[in-house]
Parts: sequence; structure tokens; C-alpha cells
Amino acid sequence: MAFRRRTKSYPLFSQEFVIHNHADIGFCLVLCVLIGLMFEVTAKTAFLFILPQYNVSVPTADGEMVHYHYGPKDLVTVLFYIFITIILHAVVQEYILDKISKRLHLSKVKHSKFNESGQLVVFHLSSVIWCFYVVVTEGYLTNPRSLWEDYPHVHLPFQVKFFYLCQLAYWLHALPELYFQKVRKEEIPRQLQYICLYLVHIAGAYLLNLSRLGLVLLLLQYSAEFLFHTARLCYFADENNEKLFNAWAAAFGVTRLFILTLAVLAIGFGLARVENQAFDPEKGNFNTLLCSCGTGASTGASRAPSAECPPRPGWQPGSSRGSRVTTKTEW
Repeated sequence: MAFRRRTKSYPLFSQEFVIHNHADIGFCLVLCVLIGLMFEVTAKTAFLFILPQYNVSVPTADGEMVHYHYGPKDLVTVLFYIFITIILHAVVQEYILDKISKRLHLSKVKHSKFNESGQLVVFHLSSVIWCFYVVVTEGYLTNPRSLWEDYPHVHLPFQVKFFYLCQLAYWLHALPELYFQKVRKEEIPRQLQYICLYLVHIAGAYLLNLSRLGLVLLLLQYSAEFLFHTARLCYFADENNEKLFNAWAAAFGVTRLFILTLAVLAIGFGLARVENQAFDPEKGNFNTLLCSCGTGASTGASRAPSAECPPRPGWQPGSSRGSRVTTKTEW
């Protein structure tokens, strides 16, 4: 299974060999885990990589339901899905983005940003659809009080835990992809910034048992970012097309307002009135004033990743309009 057409061979396990064959190497590792499912001796270990761990039976009015909590074994599952994500990244790059970019004849700078936005459009679209489905089926939209009631939310439904594991896997895979995709040195600090921001906030919501609130906030954040990167792709295809940037600017303001309002409502008012006001890591309770202030401040202070906005077409150097400095939107 080759993802790239290679006209040159590289020494085995050299730097260039790993860069050009990292998806194939990942596919071989994934295949080894899947083959392990076929044998009774290795099946138990293989399931450790594929399925979420720490399942418990929770009694309900209709009987019992299987829920999950987090633990160290989640790192093994995340590792497996990092390789899955690397493979999917290579498929999108090889069979979609590379073919489109060849037709557009982009410069090296635009080509790098086109690949970045193309990957994020696919990811944000799939995440918005998946997150919206989870939020609706779990009833978090119809009952906003469930975002903070019965805290701590130690026991997670399967789809909620699996969503968080896949989110962590995606943003962790983005770190080695900076090396595999040979991202320009000027772009690395900006991309590292938003990758780390996502990892901190997603892991924080998962580990602090704020998974319900995190799902709704991610839905809002990803919706705005999907619109931005779609507008960016349209701009690379046609530099006169800026209508989507105007739509993104409006959506960005609205989503940020909703994110801040919801965070203050859930953390500042909802959790503040919950009876369990104690720091108890064994029970998963982090509902203290210090944790609440830190979480609220982090949500309010952090913004979406910085992304360079394209200059408006028609600006000529030396003109009254061209003398203006191209703005940058800090995410």
C-alpha cells in the first residue's frame, strides 16, 4: 500500500526514507495490531490498542449501561489512533490536496498554507458532524443544565470517550507531521501554538471531568474554524473571492461570545452551586475555586490559532490603500 509515487530510492531508515514512507510504516504497525486480533494469545493485547478501556456497569432505570472512565491505558489507545490519523492524513494529502494544488499552480508559501487548511477543513468538518451527533444524542443541547449537574462526570458513554481519544490522537499526530510535511521554519511556531492550545484544552476537559462542557465548546470552536479554512481555500483558488472571510468574521465573533457566555455560565454559576465543593482526585472531583478560576481564565484568555489573513486584491504598493499594513488575525 503506497501513498506516494517515488522516483528515487532512499537508504533504509534514513531521514528521507522515514519522511517519504511514514504513512506506509504506520500502516504496517496498524496491520500488525489487526492481525493480533486473529489469535487468542494476542487478541487481548490487540483490543487494548483498539477499544477504549476502563468500562464499568452503571445501573439505570432500564437496567444497566456500560460507561467508561479514564486511566493510563488510554495512552495506548491514543497511540494506536495516532497511526490511524497519520494514514488518513497521507490519504487526504495524496489523493485530494496534491491533485488540486497541481491545478492551481501555487507558490511554495501558498502551497504550504493550502495543505494546512485543506487538512483542517476535512478534520473540522468531520469533527463538527461527529460532535453535533454526540451532543444531540446525549441530550446536552436540549438540557444545558446537564453540563454541570451531577458533577463530576466520571463515567462517560462510549461515544464521548472515543471522541476525546480521537481528538487527542489527531492533535498529537500533528506534531510529527510538522517534520514529515517539511513545514517551513517560519510557520512552525504558529502551528505549534494552536496545536498545543488544543491539546491542553481537550486534555484538560477530559481529565478534569468537564467532558460535556468541552463537547459543546469544541462544537462552537470547530464550526468557526471550518468556515475560516474553507474561506482560505476559496481565496487560494480565486483571490477575488472574499465573501466567506466576511461570513467567518461574523461567525467568529458570535461563536466566541457563545463560548465565553457558556463557560461563565457553567463554571462560574453552575459548578459554583454544586454541593461537592472539594478537591478529590480519587473521585474525579476538581470543583474548587482555584480550578474553576484557572479553567475559566484559560477559556477566556485563549483565542483561536493565529492565521495570516490574505491581503485584499487590488492593493498596489505605494498607493494610499497599499500603504496599509496587511493585518493578521490572532487565533
